[in-house]
Amino acid sequence: MMSTPVADVRDVRIAAGDTTLVDGLTLTVGAGERWGIVGPSGAGKSLTAAAVAGLLPPGTTATGSIRVDGTELVGTSGTAVRGRGVALVAQDSAVALHPLLTIGRQLALPLRRHQGLDRSPVDELLAAVDLPPELARARPAQLSGGQRQRVALAGALACRPRLLVADEPTAALDPPVARALLDRLDRSLTATGTALLLVTHDLGVLAAVCERVVVLAGGRVVESGPVPEVLAAPQHEVTRALVDAAQLSVPT
Repeated sequence: MMSTPVADVRDVRIAAGDTTLVDGLTLTVGAGERWGIVGPSGAGKSLTAAAVAGLLPPGTTATGSIRVDGTELVGTSGTAVRGRGVALVAQDSAVALHPLLTIGRQLALPLRRHQGLDRSPVDELLAAVDLPPELARARPAQLSGGQRQRVALAGALACRPRLLVADEPTAALDPPVARALLDRLDRSLTATGTALLLVTHDLGVLAAVCERVVVLAGGRVVESGPVPEVLAAPQHEVTRALVDAAQLSVPT
């Protein structure tokens, strides 16, 4: 008997008024799978990620079906699955971190809310993303961009969600910091068995982290498949343009 997919997206259309932004999207993410979403600017990548995380922006609507951990999100607020079902790491860590609260308090909040735990695991969460326990007493403004993004990752994984949605998590980071974060992300996903839906413009990031990929253009899926196959032999002109621009060397 096959297990329920972590995320099951069926014929989803996302619109703002009369303007269709994503059209006919279908995607199934199995337990522990790592999917990437790539495409040119305006393709609908971040909007797709937001919809799967149950966080559609105001003024947009969705039809079709988005089921995460067996719970339907279309037509709901999405709060039922956030935390243990799905968690989000945004491009800008300032979105996830309250500027006035200490890091320790912010990491403790989801533990209390979803697991009834006190703050004792906070040091463990920081250690899991290679940060010292002293940072629990700091506020976000006292941390570097890379440290803040690691804290955001720790907070997202605190309740061991079945699916992590990451929207350009390394875009604002310097290459060495980005590589360190990706390494930590890879280790954390392996340790927890959490599935990944990663939005990125960087095909190097895609190749390093993801197993499968969906290519979007104009709000539609134009190509999908295993990452090595799609990058080594792209079939659609949009995918070919992305690969050519990245100048990737992909092993076959």
